[in-house]
Amino acid sequence: MIQTEAIQYTSPESGKIFEGFICWDTTTATKKPGVLVAHTFRGQSQFEINKAKELAELGYVGFAIDMYGKGRRANTPEEAQLLMDELNADRPLLLHRIILALNTLQNKPQVDAEKIGAIGFCFGGKCVLDLARSNAILKGVASFHGVYDAPKITYSGPIKASILILHGWEDPLGTPAQLEELAHELTKRQADWQILAFGHTGHAFTNPQAQFPKKGMFYQKSSNNRAWKAMANFFEDIFG
Repeated sequence: MIQTEAIQYTSPESGKIFEGFICWDTTTATKKPGVLVAHTFRGQSQFEINKAKELAELGYVGFAIDMYGKGRRANTPEEAQLLMDELNADRPLLLHRIILALNTLQNKPQVDAEKIGAIGFCFGGKCVLDLARSNAILKGVASFHGVYDAPKITYSGPIKASILILHGWEDPLGTPAQLEELAHELTKRQADWQILAFGHTGHAFTNPQAQFPKKGMFYQKSSNNRAWKAMANFFEDIFG
């Protein structure tokens, strides 16, 4: 049986409260690998909670995280842009918040703290890539139609986490040039990386609610299914 529980966690520096949802299979008592689920620019929603449940069905502990703070969710694209821009303009704060979520997941009794991964969608893809860039302790991250610009933070040494990029070739927020730049960045940092690009696929290809083809944002069922299967194989490989 898949159990879903809302949990609150607090930043010790700011006192800001965040609310996430953790999902796991209660039929076994053994500790399981944990996987963060980082949300789109609208903030945590049922979409991410459902992904955490799907991860639980695969045998992991899924954690739909909160990057904006409890109760801070967008109702319009304009509101979403403002919320996202707060963290786009302060990448150290973005990193702080996702590390806070990582630490929260690692400390849950259901989780094998040595086997942690992360997935992210759109803005969430940027979040999990920044987490990998920072060399936080985790096995791997998967970015679904993410955003690839690197933070202006100086890191040294190889990236330790494996990285899977799941990309729509016609994504206006991730052009071929930006994808190539990311590949060069990851190669320079000696990361174990792979990119799977889907033809005739734009941004937000995992979300059935995305229906804006003129803006390059639209659901693509076949690409969504292939991307999820690739992610499942990726985590099976890195978690052993």
